[in-house]
Amino acid sequence: MDSDDEIPLLVTATTLDPVPVTIITGYLGCGKTTLLNYILTEQHSKKIAVILNEFGEGDTMEKSVAIGEKGNLCEEWLELQNGCLCCSVKDNGVKAIENLMSKRGKFDYILLETTGLADPGPIAKLFWIDTELGSDVHLDGIVCVIDSKNANKYLGGTLLDESNSDTINPSTRQVALADIILVNKIDLVDRQTLDMLKTKIRSINGSAEIIETTNSKVDLNKILDLKSYTPSNNVRIDEMIRNAESSDGKSHIHQNISTVTLEIPDGILRKSLDTFVCKILWENLLKDSKGNLSEIVRMKGVIRFSDGSTAAVQSVYDMYEFQEITENLCEVPPGSRIILIGTFLDKTELSHLLDKCIDLRYD
Repeated sequence: MDSDDEIPLLVTATTLDPVPVTIITGYLGCGKTTLLNYILTEQHSKKIAVILNEFGEGDTMEKSVAIGEKGNLCEEWLELQNGCLCCSVKDNGVKAIENLMSKRGKFDYILLETTGLADPGPIAKLFWIDTELGSDVHLDGIVCVIDSKNANKYLGGTLLDESNSDTINPSTRQVALADIILVNKIDLVDRQTLDMLKTKIRSINGSAEIIETTNSKVDLNKILDLKSYTPSNNVRIDEMIRNAESSDGKSHIHQNISTVTLEIPDGILRKSLDTFVCKILWENLLKDSKGNLSEIVRMKGVIRFSDGSTAAVQSVYDMYEFQEITENLCEVPPGSRIILIGTFLDKTELSHLLDKCIDLRYD
């Protein structure tokens, strides 16, 4: 074989890690756009792509970072002086992210703003699905901004349709789904009001970390690289469990939404837990002791199975998955437990259902 016939060496293709997407949510006037404007204008040496929602509550000055040459909000990506990228959209931002992928290398993070009335759950599920399909992006976490001056109104149920009291209003769903909650505008309230609000937030979502802010200014390391959907993030798993246990079963608001922690027997069959999860998420038959139909908004947990494996379990509404934990297993908190966030959750009823699933025979 002469040199012309020799098999050429294969060139290894360069693979880029998926870019983390953080969803920024929060009710009208809470300070979402102020937070994003701060990120887009401060010198912080981070390369962040920010997607502003055209229907957000920001004023003209705040939205000006996304204005094109002709004064129109545009869906083209603009490069800003501090190294960030920005665009404004009229939808959930998926198209903007697709266009953004042509600029790989110019950014390390993506922040996506939702409208004040948006439920972040469907958007979160969308990026979660894309991850399974080998997408260029992955869901990193959900950050909810709360207006401490007015939050007691919309978290307390006064803005609800009283004829449908089992419906969760948008702001409460945003809090329930969040991994990080920024309690903003703390300079406008006294400490007693702030502490009452934080208690109310923990009763809705006991697993989230709460950070107090003024003018939406926060250490960006607190809201980036959350790895909330990454099973190897044992620090966040441990923190999540401790937060949830401190508020287990407490509900202080009109909508009966709460956080419940269930202890799971170590060595449970994977099929038993899978059956339990399917029943509470898919069959819509779970009720509390008064007959109210339960809804699971979010589920998180760590399980040690009978085959010796350990997995993190995650869900957003009816979508769930088990993710194997293989790294730093010794750092995972002892025991097996799942944290459920939802409406009309009855710990006794949930425990009975779990026991039934454990007792089932699986051939």
